[in-house]
Formats: sequence, C-alpha cells, structure tokens
Amino acid sequence: MSTSASPAVSDEIATHVTNRIGFIELERPKALNALSTGMIRAMHAALDEWREDPEVLAVVVRSRHARALCAGGDIRFMYEAAQRGDQRARDTFFSEEYRLNHAIFTYPKPYIALMNGIVMGGGMGISQGAHRTGGLRVVTQSTQMAMPETRIGLFPDVGASWFLARTPGALGRYLAVTGATIGAADALYAGLADVYIDEQALPALLDTLGREPFERGAEVVACIEREAAAYRVAPAPEDAPLAHARTLIDRHFALPDLARILASLEQERARGGEGAEWAEQTIAVLRERSPLSMAVSLEVVTRAEGSMADVLRVDLDLTRSSFALGDTVEGIRARIIDKDNAPRWRFARIEDVSAADVERMFESPWPANEHPLRELRG
Repeated sequence: MSTSASPAVSDEIATHVTNRIGFIELERPKALNALSTGMIRAMHAALDEWREDPEVLAVVVRSRHARALCAGGDIRFMYEAAQRGDQRARDTFFSEEYRLNHAIFTYPKPYIALMNGIVMGGGMGISQGAHRTGGLRVVTQSTQMAMPETRIGLFPDVGASWFLARTPGALGRYLAVTGATIGAADALYAGLADVYIDEQALPALLDTLGREPFERGAEVVACIEREAAAYRVAPAPEDAPLAHARTLIDRHFALPDLARILASLEQERARGGEGAEWAEQTIAVLRERSPLSMAVSLEVVTRAEGSMADVLRVDLDLTRSSFALGDTVEGIRARIIDKDNAPRWRFARIEDVSAADVERMFESPWPANEHPLRELRG
C-alpha cells in the first residue's frame, strides 16, 4: 500500500493518495468544517492534480471528526466582508466555491462522500455531486442533512437546487423553503443519498479501502457498496418521516407560490384531523424564516431544470442580490453574530412579497460574457 501526500494548500484540509484512492479530509473541527476560501482552493487543487493521474482511481471526501462532514460556508467571514463593504472578497469566495461544486459534479472519476454528522449548506455542495460521477453519497445514523439558508435570509445555493428539483414530488420545494433537517432514511427516500453504513463501521471501511487491490474506480465503489450491504437503516426509507409526510408535502408545497402554500396550510390546520398538527408546525417554521428568501428559494428550485452550470451562475447572481437587496446580512446578524433571534426582515409577512420582488432578486449584475462563471459547462 503506497501513500503520498499532496502539497498542502490549507492546514484545514489534508489530502493524500493511499492505495490509488485520493483522500480529501476536512480538518477544521472548531467550525464544524465550515468551508473557508483556503479549504475550497485546497480541495480544488487536489481534484485538479488527480484528474488525469492514472494512479488515482477514485476520490473520497470525509471528515476526521464525527460531529460533521461540513456545516456550510464561513458565514461569519461573509458577514464581516459585508460590514467592510468588501464585495470582492464575497464574490471571490462564492465564485471559487461554485467552481469547486461544478468540478465535483463533472469529475471524470468516482467521487465518494462519507456524509456522517452535520452535512449542511456548503457540505451539500461538496457531497451531492458524487451522484453524477459514478460515485456514492454515503450516510450513517448520525447524518443531519439540510439546506437551512432561509433561516439566515439566504437561499439553497452551491447547486443544491439542481438536486432538490429532482427529488420526488414537492419534497425539494419543501426542503428548500423550510430548511428542514433530515436523517439518513429521509435522505435515501428523497434520492439525496445512495447507500447507508453504520457509523461504527467507517474505520473498518477505510481500512478495507487502504488494503484491497483496485484496478478501476468502479471497483472502489463496488467495495463500498458491498461493505454497506451488511447494514440496514432504521427506519427503512419507506417509513422515514418524509415518506409519512409526503402526501401533505405534495398537497401544499406543489402550489405555485408561497402565499398560496401558506393559505393551504392554514386551511389544513383549520380542518383538524391528522394533518393539522403537521400544518401547525410547518406554519410556525414559515413564520420564522425570511419571507423574501423563502419566495426566492421556491423559485430557485422551480428554475433548476437546466444544467448545473446554469444553476451555479444563477446562484452567484443571487448571492449579490441577497446581500444587497435581501435579508442575508440581517439574518446572519440575528442568528449568528448577536444571536438575539429577532431578525427584522425586509417584508414582515409572506403575503407582502410580490412576484416582482422575487424577479428583481434574479437580475444578474454581469452581462453574460462577463459573468465570473461563464466558462462552466454541463
């Protein structure tokens, strides 16, 4: 078994090749592996280095810490950049993050994400693309998956809307708007994960990956699938909370706009019966989130029918408007910085947000031929 280390670009990422597998290991535990610009660059550099290397058959991204694969992007950094009026720092961060997301999505070798612990926001961006590479999204009983951005007045970015738009029924719309956290069974049910393995089996899996002889990337994937086959998620995906709520989710969140979704939920609550309590809880969540960012999030999923490159370009446009015209700065202040949990949203009520307000958020600040992500394809 041979091991070689790549030159480290960030002390928050360790990259090495062991047994013809490139490992990317996130190493920023105090921030739950929230992505910094340095981490993004280090990951992208490793992927570029291994892309054409015949001695690297597949890539595994993982955390050395049980609590989180990655809890998102460095939100405090973005807030401080906004306070300084440093738009360039923010543009750089998001542009480089989205280029990394695209590189993963279009990677020519199997990319495997071990998604234990918290996998939110930017963590979804560095893992969901595995599904498109012939690789795997591996969940465990500790997986807590979400795109919780509406809580801070943002939207599900990092190309996540591409995957949310392709979940069954209205699940993606529901997850985008509410930011609900889901577990392993839910993720498998929604098509946001591929296989389940017991958390305690991960060290043995890594040991096997370091020892077993591989000639092709597909053999690495088959090895993981074989190891995972010994384990069953509980509850089974068809009995997951999302599966149980699916009829209600489809009934309400398939509606075309947020005001109608809310009105429909209020009717469900008023009717009483089995759906009333779920409707009550969902209304409470919607009343707490940014009305504008929820409306934008619903529209992001609606528009995510095209290529991942197109989705990421829209995401970058929306980061500009979310900070300049939206609720992101106030949301981060209220939830992360001051922690008073009393955000003063631009629109007091969901019913106050017009289609024109949403459309304005999608206007790109760049001509198409000058867009920072204009070179992305596919």
